[in-house]
Amino acid sequence: QVQLVESGGGLVQPGGSLRLSCAASGTIFSITALAWYRQAPGKQREMVATMTSAGRANYADFVKGRFTISRENAKNTVYLQMNSLKFEDTAAYYCNIIVPRPGTLDEYWGQGTQVTVSS
Repeated sequence: QVQLVESGGGLVQPGGSLRLSCAASGTIFSITALAWYRQAPGKQREMVATMTSAGRANYADFVKGRFTISRENAKNTVYLQMNSLKFEDTAAYYCNIIVPRPGTLDEYWGQGTQVTVSS
């Protein structure tokens, strides 16, 4: 069983920066895709950023130019660098990975880390 542990959330002022980390444990031979999602109170969970196994990244329009998804394979960790934070970025952020198995795919989620942007 794969477990994802998130860290790096907190309280930050508008215009500030945070870097979220998601460390994976367990046996992972390869990853089909990884992503960050977020969910604010009263809203649906929404995709923030994705990355394929080849390293190709994609971003939601509302974070383009401000957020960057990256990975560090040696530490089995995925990051989300968040710059120029806005009030509307306040949400619980979740990392997600998709792991291939013979004939199927498994999906894993982190526990969530809270990001609060407030002046």
